Amino acid sequence: MGRLNLIVAALLMLSAISLVTSRYQSRQLFIELGRDQAQARDLEVNWRRLQLERAEYARNARVDAIARDGLKMISIVPDRTLYINQAQASQPAAPAPAGGAQ
Repeated sequence: MGRLNLIVAALLMLSAISLVTSRYQSRQLFIELGRDQAQARDLEVNWRRLQLERAEYARNARVDAIARDGLKMISIVPDRTLYINQAQASQPAAPAPAGGAQ
């Protein structure tokens, strides 16, 4: 009978240790889940900010301003535009005059 009580006590002790270990692991996983969810929220906010930033950089007005100010580009005008038709495109190009329009 004493031996049976010893076996039952050992099994209860192992069961208690197993329960404490599983609860500890459960808490650790819950904490990790909370951290991962917070990181996911931060990444989502950052992604939205980057999308807004990309949209701002791609705006036509901004691109136009950079082209005009930074690159010193000008808008096209009909009197400065050179049109080439198909027949002229197949022949070798004539040299441009030295003082010609740009």
